[in-house]
Parts: sequence; C-alpha cells; structure tokens
Amino acid sequence: MNRFVLIGLGALALAACKPTPTDTTAAPTAPATSEAAAESPKPAPVPAALPAAGSEGPSFDCAKAGSDAEKTVCGDARLSALDRELAGLYKAAQTGPGELDVAAEQRGWIKGRDACWQAVDANRCLLESYQTRIVELRLAAATGPGPAATQYQCDDASKPLSVVFYNELDPQVAVIRLGRDQAIAFAAPSASGSRYTREGVEFWEHQGEATLEFYGTRLSCKAAGR
Repeated sequence: MNRFVLIGLGALALAACKPTPTDTTAAPTAPATSEAAAESPKPAPVPAALPAAGSEGPSFDCAKAGSDAEKTVCGDARLSALDRELAGLYKAAQTGPGELDVAAEQRGWIKGRDACWQAVDANRCLLESYQTRIVELRLAAATGPGPAATQYQCDDASKPLSVVFYNELDPQVAVIRLGRDQAIAFAAPSASGSRYTREGVEFWEHQGEATLEFYGTRLSCKAAGR
C-alpha cells in the first residue's frame, strides 16, 4: 500500500519547556523517534523535563533529549504514549521488506517533528505529527484491500478530489487527495455529518454534500453519482 506523506506544517514559534531534574533510571534511548538513530548521541545542553512520578515516559531517554520537540514530549503524558506506540510500529516495520526506505522516512519525519517549534500551534503540530506517522505505518503494514476511495465532483474541477475513510482506526481518519496533494485528517466533533481536520485542512461531509478547506483552497463538492 502506498505510504502517506505529512504535508503542510504551519510556521511561527515554540516556547521551550522548563527543565526539571532528570532521573537516571529513565528508559534507554530508542532510535525510533530520535536523531540518535543516525548520529552518535550528543548530551543535551539542558536536561529535559521528565514525566511526573508514576507516569510512563516516551521511548527515548529524556535525559538526552536534544530538541525542543523531544523536551515537550517528555513533559506530556499523551505525547509520550504516542511516542511509545510509534516506536513499536517503527520497530515492527524494520523487520519487513523496504527497511531502508522506512528508516529514511523516519529520519524525514523526525526532522519535520522537530520543526514544530515554528508552527502557530506547536502542541497541535506535535500531536498531529505523531498521529499522522502512526497512521502511515499502520496503513503501510496493512494486508489486503483497504476501503474504496469516494470520488467527489467540485465547483473547481481542475483538480480531482478523492477521500478514503478509515473508520476502523482510532482516531478515525480520512486520507484526502486533491490533485497530486494529499493530507491525513482526523475525525472531529460535528453537529451533523462527518468532519475531519488537521492544521490547514477541514473536510465536512453531510448526505453527499461536502466542503473542503485545503491549505487556502476552498471547494464545494458532491459525491460522484449523487
């Protein structure tokens, strides 16, 4: 199955996390979500914040966290849980064919994650970065045919629109392809119909009628055949 690529991260500033004393019993560094996979470990100039007592940390050693993104993950229980999940999926992906491609993709993902300090909402950027990479690895590992794409006819027909809904995943996602561009959007609360969002993207569908905001492009669409 085709691998999916995270696109369209926003830009502005990430506030650095306040450091707290490190714990020498932290879990050993895992290469899955750290640049240590490609380079020799370098000690961080300032110790990263560790999770609160009794909570589990991420897959990497927070005492060696070098980027603002890693420090933020170390201080956030939800992001730490996603990091552990991603590390497990990445480890499993390394055992199959295309191991070198997976490693290259992971290095690219790390660079994108670490650039979240530039985003308007850095925490949302980190959350969506982890969720997107997890979906990519899950879909790449899936066997058998996936759900069929729904085709849409829009008021601007210059770029075809298709959407694949993965309702069996948690969270539920929609893979939106507009022309050659693609984004993974996540299910969001809606008063009616189905709504999927990520930074810069919103897809809202109700009874075959849909609206799409896609990185500055706005479209009104209908499911083909409706």
